[in-house]
Amino acid sequence: MGFWYFLILFVGIFLVIKGLLGNKKFILIVVGLLCIALSIFMFSPGSDEIISEIFHLN
Repeated sequence: MGFWYFLILFVGIFLVIKGLLGNKKFILIVVGLLCIALSIFMFSPGSDEIISEIFHLN
């Protein structure tokens, strides 16, 4: 699972850089920051318990 979290992190970094260097498209920066935040959250300990409670998985 760590591979996918790293992939989301690198996609987020790529989108932020592309948004800042390109035409400064706001949506690319926002989506990139959301990807980075999601991957950092998923790397944190206990995130699987939080996700299982949100989606009612037992």
